[in-house]
Amino acid sequence: MVSLLALLIGGWLALVAVPVPAQDASPTVGPASTERITAELVAMTGSATPGSTLILAVRQDIRPDWHTYWRNPGDSGGATTLDWALPEGWEAGDIVWPLPERQPLSGLMNYGYSDVVYLPVPITVPADAEPGRMLDLSVTALFLVCSAEMCVPDELTLGLRLPVGAADQTPLETRHASAIQAVLESSPRPAGLTARIAHADDGGLTLAVTGDAVQGPDGPGPVYFFPFEGGIIDHAAPQTGTWGPEGLSLTLTPGGKARAGGLTGPVAGVITTGQGAFEIVAEPGPVPQGASGSGVLQAEDAAGPAGFDPSALIQAALLALVGGLILNLMPCVFPILAMKAAALARAAHAPQEARRDGLMFLAGVLVTFLLLAGLMLGLRAAGEAVGWGFQLQSPVVVLSLSLLTLAVGLNLSGVYHIGQSLQGLGEARLSRLPGGTGAFFTGVLAVAVAAPCTAPFMAAALGAALIMPWGAALIVFLMLGLGLALPFVVVAFSPALLARLPRPGPWMDRMKGLLAFPMYATALWLAWVAARQAGSEVLALGLIAGLMLAFALWLWGVRQAGAGRWTLILAVLSLVAAIAALALVSRMEPVPPTEATASADAGAEAGVWTAEAIAAAQAEGRPVLVNFTADWCVTCKINERVALSSGQVRAALDEANAVYLVGDWTVRDPAITRELERHGRSGVPLYLLYAPGAEAPRVLPQLLTPGLVAEAIREAGS
Repeated sequence: MVSLLALLIGGWLALVAVPVPAQDASPTVGPASTERITAELVAMTGSATPGSTLILAVRQDIRPDWHTYWRNPGDSGGATTLDWALPEGWEAGDIVWPLPERQPLSGLMNYGYSDVVYLPVPITVPADAEPGRMLDLSVTALFLVCSAEMCVPDELTLGLRLPVGAADQTPLETRHASAIQAVLESSPRPAGLTARIAHADDGGLTLAVTGDAVQGPDGPGPVYFFPFEGGIIDHAAPQTGTWGPEGLSLTLTPGGKARAGGLTGPVAGVITTGQGAFEIVAEPGPVPQGASGSGVLQAEDAAGPAGFDPSALIQAALLALVGGLILNLMPCVFPILAMKAAALARAAHAPQEARRDGLMFLAGVLVTFLLLAGLMLGLRAAGEAVGWGFQLQSPVVVLSLSLLTLAVGLNLSGVYHIGQSLQGLGEARLSRLPGGTGAFFTGVLAVAVAAPCTAPFMAAALGAALIMPWGAALIVFLMLGLGLALPFVVVAFSPALLARLPRPGPWMDRMKGLLAFPMYATALWLAWVAARQAGSEVLALGLIAGLMLAFALWLWGVRQAGAGRWTLILAVLSLVAAIAALALVSRMEPVPPTEATASADAGAEAGVWTAEAIAAAQAEGRPVLVNFTADWCVTCKINERVALSSGQVRAALDEANAVYLVGDWTVRDPAITRELERHGRSGVPLYLLYAPGAEAPRVLPQLLTPGLVAEAIREAGS
């Protein structure tokens, strides 16, 4: 799992990293190293025999916490490539790939290698090779070496001096011979298996494999399928299935390619069982009967998705704390924080009240985060694709928040007051909002309006939390809430700071009236978001609901002033009208984003994001910039206005012939949710930049500048 220090520092620096300088092109005889890997070209035998096959291997000694990749890297990464420089007539074959490790990371699944690994390659030695001649063999190896935080392409040119032996002599084995032989013997190989793959009725894929190598009286043992091609299956999804008298059937989750165009041809890969690892080619077709019916396949072993790591909880919790602190600086939280600052000023010279208000504000924030996190985790456990800000994908929730902020604004403007005695309910009094209850509900409101914002470090923390057990995930969310509330708790418990605040006076009433206007602006913005989600009719209904609510609260204020006998009845009728308007809104169907709206929203000329659009652009050799955004995401809109719509970025897109795609998450879209999860995120914004031919994108920071984006696009294009 990610390390805190690297995420805080290296994660940002890696996003704007300078290209790695190329290594010296002359071959290094013996080991060659970078900070991440030591590599060496080695041979299985001490000499080459004319007319035979020589086995060379690239030996990798990978530093702890780093890894390289298999031929299919999985959800991210890139395979090792070898470019040979051999004498005339010598020919290098394909890499004999050892069985890879499964490397789960933040909802992704990669395939690769760690520690020490050999990549054997058969070399055809011509029959006319001159015995006794000393030859220089070399290979340029390009490794993509990755940790949990960053990837670095390391290129090393490796050399080996090897004599040509006599044709009638058996060459001596080297010290690497047994290790290379072990790889050759254990590497996946064909075994005469028959495989079929088909779409199941539930939308999944069924892979059936039959033949002697996957049969046995007690079943095939633990089974896993590694495809040779990315995008056919969801690598991170669990693989379950059954076995029968003739073989086995695996249930797989289709990837983007299989979902989009179906199965257009054979699917090749490696099937691992208790008997070994075997190469298969699955033809599209009906699944044979004998591949199921005898028992359930064994669950994945420890090589599958990683278990809970306590250190990961500590790291994610600290990231969440930092993200919560930064959230105080995000624009969507400003109106609430100004209200809280005014409340602290009012209690500045009453230390006991100030401490009470600080703790109640903290309680309101933590309780709301706990409820929101529990709801989100519960929906995800039920199979729903939701993430941070999911509640704002519902027009009725957005309009409800709009009405709530309108009500807060009217209260600040003095239209009505909360805390007056309720005639008709005896002399019972509500808890006064300026007191502890008011501080608590200010905390609740702070979390409600913070949802449209995503601060730096929040994405990594929440993305990690969503793959943790429930208890650990809730701790991460609570730490996020603690970060949001901490500045006010510190001030409330700091007499020296409180003493510096001005004493209460008439200025506070003027300040209170002024703070109403950010709340009115928030209400209008949320009404606009709801209209974007469900069409222009919802805006009309929202305005009607707002008018009715304002009328009801004005009548309530009149009643509080002691005038009128029928004001309570009129207020109730007005509230009923507002609720009825909301009920009508809840019946409206969301309006899906179009390419035109995506272009208008995101600034630059844009298309709608799909996995196929990325693949098509990369097939043309064009860079791709993807913007995952939402109308209710304030951070997204600021980035689009300041950076993505700037002339500097437009010029860079044109210069690099790049494609700009927008994934609009304003309305719930499970495909976008899954893509966010693939990159360890639980919400927007997310900015991905694909270089031509690169399977794994570069993730840009959550706060953008025109120069940063333009430079990244130019680097991808070059």
